[in-house]
Amino acid sequence: MELTLWTYEGPPHVGAMRIATSMTGVHYVLHAPQGDTYADLLFTMIERRDRRPPVTYTTFQARDLGGDTAELVKTSVREAYERFKPDAMLVGESCTAELIQDQPGSLAQGMSLPIPIVPLELPAYSKKENWGASETFYHLVRTLLQPVAPPPGTTREPVIDVIRREGRRPRANLLGATALGFRNRDDVREITRLLHDLGVDVHVCAPHNATVADIRRIPEADFNIALYPEVADTTARWLEKTFRMPTVRTVPIGVLATREFVEEIGTVTGIDVQPLLAHERAGSAQVDASRSLLPWYSRSVDSTYLTGKRVFVFGDATHVLAAARIARDELGFQVVGIGTYSREFARPIREYAAKIGVEALISDDYLAVEQRVAELAPELVLGTQMERHIAKRLGVPCAVISAPIHVQDVPARHSPQMGFEGANVIFDTWVHPLMMGLEEHLIHMFREDFEFGDGSSPSHLHSSAPRGAAAGGTAVLDEPARDTETATSYATATPTGTHPIVVPEAASAVGLTEEEDEGVAEAVAVAVTSTSWLPSAEAELKKIPFFVRGKVRRNTEKFALDRGIGEITVDTMYDAKAFYGR
Repeated sequence: MELTLWTYEGPPHVGAMRIATSMTGVHYVLHAPQGDTYADLLFTMIERRDRRPPVTYTTFQARDLGGDTAELVKTSVREAYERFKPDAMLVGESCTAELIQDQPGSLAQGMSLPIPIVPLELPAYSKKENWGASETFYHLVRTLLQPVAPPPGTTREPVIDVIRREGRRPRANLLGATALGFRNRDDVREITRLLHDLGVDVHVCAPHNATVADIRRIPEADFNIALYPEVADTTARWLEKTFRMPTVRTVPIGVLATREFVEEIGTVTGIDVQPLLAHERAGSAQVDASRSLLPWYSRSVDSTYLTGKRVFVFGDATHVLAAARIARDELGFQVVGIGTYSREFARPIREYAAKIGVEALISDDYLAVEQRVAELAPELVLGTQMERHIAKRLGVPCAVISAPIHVQDVPARHSPQMGFEGANVIFDTWVHPLMMGLEEHLIHMFREDFEFGDGSSPSHLHSSAPRGAAAGGTAVLDEPARDTETATSYATATPTGTHPIVVPEAASAVGLTEEEDEGVAEAVAVAVTSTSWLPSAEAELKKIPFFVRGKVRRNTEKFALDRGIGEITVDTMYDAKAFYGR
């Protein structure tokens, strides 16, 4: 373990809390000290839930460690059952309680309660939150379905034959959506609507809004859809092995992936999906007929905003792979780096990185991510709320695509990432920071113009006095800061008065022989360890769009240091531009 200020994932017991909070009739007894109750805030504050998670804490204190903490577990389990009357109970321990080795799950199983008890052994010092959610969901499903599992070797009738014989619509289970997942609620709504239009009924959605009875009905469906592999993959594989239920594994994020998802549904169920896909042909301008406008919008927007923009992508593996493909294949961005904090899914990230010719970053250290972003100098970052902070410090636009999230990433409006409507949301979320960035750049670029300065009057009120002018007096704008270089002053008449204008002159040339010049340059190159910007160069730098300004500053300073230039002028900037533009 390492001490860190930020973390991408909590300990695995937070993943178990996500499963319990997502469901109805499931209660979680957590053997934990008093301080571990902080996790409640993740759900009530970030997701704005109207009730706290269904979790009972044993909340042992330091003085309890000398006594019988095992009895404290039994008391908490008994009281939780009597008070909440759950249909099933999860019992586990936090990272602190793991050191005591009370084995609360085994203790609860020995109490002979009339409900299913699911003991959880989640190693807090080697695993993280998403793994904990996956394991909890798997053990809950297995505990409830194992008694009705068919004998090994039992075959299952193909889905196409079943629905034709029974004369009904196909039934699918949606697996993996949880509390605190990135737009999981909206994704479920969007995919449910898409499946309905295809002629497929959603039988069970789990763990999102599922009951214990719903979990027991999972085998009645014809196939499963693993929406979020980080949570659903282990359970889906067990259902394939035990109940011979096929699984649709295409994650429908982006127009291309959604089309492939629909085609996979058609392959499994025998449904003709071409009528629906006919309205979603990539690049068509069927604005009235298409559900997704991303293909047309991405071609109609000025290529200055999109084509070739350098993008860095980081987050959970599912959203990173989807985002990188959308950025590269649907929007024309250049993906310069990808990575994930999900070590369990490092292989597919590395494989995709090798495919597009970049190096994958597999790390849960936000400092390593920040360093990689600074090195790559992208024009857009797609990541978690942590990358939002990193990008803000580096002056780069950012869009959140993955958990961990903050409250602003749980909008009240319908805002999915999946399906054709999700592609619309993604287009707006990713492209607008770049477009608005250019508008903000224009504001900064003309800020010092006498017509657009902070003290000037609105342009449509040209005859009025500037804001802040004294009554009956003539407003004079602040005199621009003078350069350290020599300058000549002139005056210009404007509708609002006479304002000084400072025009820099060329610096005095110092006559040196070629040998002397080389000697001075060599001495300066050795002596200079830092650079300073002349005011004229700083003013020129401000004319550059803010989202690439940091890169220009870094390149120019490196160019100057490498050549022993102590003061950066406008000429230095353009020399650096020419050098790096080769």
